[in-house]
Amino acid sequence: MKLLLDENLSRRIVPFLQDAYPDSTQIALLGMETATDQEVWDLAKTHDFVIVSKDTDFYDLSLVRGVPPRVIWIRTGNVTKSAITHLLIQNREKLESFFFEEHMACVELY
Repeated sequence: MKLLLDENLSRRIVPFLQDAYPDSTQIALLGMETATDQEVWDLAKTHDFVIVSKDTDFYDLSLVRGVPPRVIWIRTGNVTKSAITHLLIQNREKLESFFFEEHMACVELY
């Protein structure tokens, strides 16, 4: 599973995710800082990314459009980059098994 971090998550955590989530990246690293949610959605769908965001936007899109792509909605509030990194790595196996369920479009992490 490779992650596509939304612009609201720091690109600085991407290197720390590579062991658990190879080929993951962040919107700014792809030069898409001004991309619309639809453009991000389409990119994730085309390139088999799981979108990770702190906003409701992608959760809302997942309700309307289903999968792919799948969405991880970070619901922790304001926390450090290392806390986000730890949360994603700590829950990797759970996320992978959860996303094998065909009907699951979004997972919320607290």
